[in-house]
Amino acid sequence: QVQLVESGGGLVQAGGSLTLSCAASGRTLSIDRMGWFRQAPGKEREFVASILLSSGNKLYTGSVKGRFTISRDNAKNTVYLQMNSLNREDTACYYCAADSKLFPNPYTATSYESWGRGTQVTVSS
Repeated sequence: QVQLVESGGGLVQAGGSLTLSCAASGRTLSIDRMGWFRQAPGKEREFVASILLSSGNKLYTGSVKGRFTISRDNAKNTVYLQMNSLNREDTACYYCAADSKLFPNPYTATSYESWGRGTQVTVSS
């Protein structure tokens, strides 16, 4: 089993930056891919970014391309999400997720078996 703990959320002004961290523990060697999702009030959870731990291959949703960067430190079992040029539409609870079966579609929440509890990001204008 894999446990995930997110940190780094907070309140930031529009145009500002934040870096989220996700620390994995437990059966970390079983993890193939890690992802970040977000959920705003009244909306469905949506894919933000993912990274394959072996190759470092990255995917992003269109609205964050060029602003967000996902990275990993395999030695620390930690994945990061660097978020720049934040705007109010980025306000959401951000969740870290782990996929240990390498499901074919990394964009859907159902492809990830383990989830953190989330960290809130609020962008003020």
